[in-house]
Parts: sequence; structure tokens; C-alpha cells
Amino acid sequence: MNHMILGGPSRSFPKDDTFLAAAVPEADVLVLLRRALHSDARGRVATLVELDQDSLGEHTGEQDGEEGGTVLGFARWRNGDDPPSALIELVVQKNSAPEAIAAARAVFEGAGLTVALCTDQPGRILDRLLRPKYNAALRFLDEGLATQADLDLTCRLGLGYPDGPIERLLRGGLHHHHAASAALFEAFGTPGYAPARRAVVAARRRARGG
Repeated sequence: MNHMILGGPSRSFPKDDTFLAAAVPEADVLVLLRRALHSDARGRVATLVELDQDSLGEHTGEQDGEEGGTVLGFARWRNGDDPPSALIELVVQKNSAPEAIAAARAVFEGAGLTVALCTDQPGRILDRLLRPKYNAALRFLDEGLATQADLDLTCRLGLGYPDGPIERLLRGGLHHHHAASAALFEAFGTPGYAPARRAVVAARRRARGG
């Protein structure tokens, strides 16, 4: 069971998600959705802070690599505007309390979600793996390697993916990919994270209201 404080629209748990309905007035686990650390965190077994492109350390502070305690971060992976996946990336630090990790697992797994542990790194696991692949597919399209249909078909039939990379990005919104990829490029400077031209165009058009 968890107590919840909602500070704004949550990407992990959008309106009408059953996880929101399961919150109770008081519980040992506090879930903060789009909300900075709150005084209600004191005395909890675990406090779970929803992350986007931010790091857990931005909320808790950092102590020369010895960070940890009962405050953990989490993000439910989501492809842009698609419905959220069943995966929770649970962000832990070197000295995160084992009882806090166990309590977080119990809350999320009790809601039918799957939990993967990761350290406090930009992009966590999935974005760091996927964003370079998405950028490469967009660049291949720009270079005329194949049409969008053929690139996506190849990934579906040759690799067994349920959908192709470009159709997935277009469905979820290229501007979302741009935001995630740009944040990783800023953090690491790795060329593969540099947003592809089509993502830049989509983000700029959206910013202009186009």
C-alpha cells in the first residue's frame, strides 16, 4: 500500500491509471508524482520520487559517492504518447536501504508491474540502449538507405520486433524522442545520442505550434 502526492501530470501513471486509485491516506511508502521531496517523507520506510530526465541526486543531494537512504527514484518506461509499459526502472544509490528497495518492489509488483534496478544515471537502462538505435534509423532514412516502410519491415521480420523503430517513434511523437536523446547527449556527449535531424525538425515545429 502507498500514500501518494501528485504535483502535476504523471507520465508514469496518467489519469485513471489503476495505480492512482490504489493509494491510501497513510502508508509506509510515499510516492511523489512530479513533485519534489516533501516533508511527509520523514519516517517512511520508502519514498519514491518519479523521475523524467532528472537524476535522483537532484532531489536528495549527493555525498561524494556515498549517497543512499530511504529515498529512491523511479520511471515507468513509455514510448512518447503511447500508454506506459509494464516496466519500472527503480533508481537506487550505493547506500540505498534494503528495506526501502524491498518496499518499493512490493508496491510496484503488487500493481502488476515489473521492476528493474539501476543506478542514478541519465537515461537509466532503456533510453541509454534505445536512443542511439532510434537516431541511427532516422539517419538511415535521411541517407536514403531504405524507405520508412522497408526499414520498419526489416526490423519486424528480421529481428522479430513487434513494430519498426520509425513507426514507433512517429506513433509516440518524435518530439518526445528529441527531448530524451538531447538530454543524454548533453550528459554524455556521445555522438549516438545527438538527436537526428528529423527529431530536431519535429521538436522545433512543435515549439512553434506547427
